[in-house]
Amino acid sequence: MSATPTTPPPALRPYLTARHEVLWDEADAFAAEHIASRVARMEAAPGRVERKVADLMAARGWFAVTIPASFGGLGAGHVAKTILVHRIARISAAAAAILQATLIPVGALLHFATYEQKGRWLPRVADGSLLLSIAVTEPQAGGHIGGIETTAERAGSEWVITGRKVHIGNSHLAGAHLVVARTAEAGVSTSQALTAFMVESSRRGLSVPEHRPGLGLHGFSAGRLDLDHVRVPEDNVVGEIGQGLSVAQSSSILYGRPNLAAVSLGIHEAVVAATTARLKTRPRYRASLSDLPVLRDRIGGMEARLRAGRILAYQSVHLLDQGLPCDADLINAKYLGHQWAAQSAQDAMELHGAHAFDRDYALQRLWRDIQHTYPPAGTGEVQRIRLADAAFDEDHIQWSERLAAEAAWARPDPTAA
Repeated sequence: MSATPTTPPPALRPYLTARHEVLWDEADAFAAEHIASRVARMEAAPGRVERKVADLMAARGWFAVTIPASFGGLGAGHVAKTILVHRIARISAAAAAILQATLIPVGALLHFATYEQKGRWLPRVADGSLLLSIAVTEPQAGGHIGGIETTAERAGSEWVITGRKVHIGNSHLAGAHLVVARTAEAGVSTSQALTAFMVESSRRGLSVPEHRPGLGLHGFSAGRLDLDHVRVPEDNVVGEIGQGLSVAQSSSILYGRPNLAAVSLGIHEAVVAATTARLKTRPRYRASLSDLPVLRDRIGGMEARLRAGRILAYQSVHLLDQGLPCDADLINAKYLGHQWAAQSAQDAMELHGAHAFDRDYALQRLWRDIQHTYPPAGTGEVQRIRLADAAFDEDHIQWSERLAAEAAWARPDPTAA
């Protein structure tokens, strides 16, 4: 994928302000200057966590893209967040994953933390001195929140947390982790049994085992947290006691799913660009492969999916910025965004033939990276069940509407450019 900056497609203009277009240009320029040259090194050393890119993004305040200016952030909203993740992902999905993984717990703090807690944590994210992770997934329960076994027990003015978390994005970069643990006895409804805690990485009893690279996203860490009687003060509780399910679910829907849609979109664009470039330069029958109707048919399908995925990703976060109910739209953007990008990546592998297996060629990396946008924030099966709830008008909790005061970042000014 070329790192050459591009202008936003006309189809996205209804969702972008002049400020958004400036951010688009800034993200493209940043990716071209600071990320493109690091991709080969990240691939060559998959066991190494990429810290420099995180530092560079932090210096620009991008981890604070949704944090209000009153806490030192950009206060730019969800479309802006999508632009940053999308434009970086087209060059490096791993770099985009580093960005989006901190933005999820930031959302949880914005919606559930007290004013004092926001003042304690968010300015440090905004000035780049603190990255965050959200720790929900566990070895046995996976992403099934109701199966969480990590416990938190009250001990005077403290809570003692014990358990294990896995597949935690930014596990090796985060200075604090938003941990969801069980605070009620067995038999209590999941909706009241869990609580969220901020746990600093320096707390005694918290350990992060050595980074183990995954199939893709080389340079990004998604590791394990071991919590052995970790003590945190009462004021590290985020939200109310028993409100952990709400913290986790709302963060997943309002932040996790649109973030992953943006990562998928960036990978998708890179896949289509790499494939068309290859077919145009590969000679066949006194012409090029791009002139063969059977191959143009395959490319047409890829382009159709890309254009549809792009609209879904941006339309859903545009609705979120307006404070409109759009939970199902966010879910759909993640579900179809991944599905369509994965299909295009598979088509691209076939269209490239044996050349696709060259480790030095970008396509293999793209195919591996897109696999990582399927499980987080709910697998495809989970997304379809949630969409069925919407079809039957049974999706009673609309987090995008319930948290509209925080989600409606900037109502559009009809006089604005």
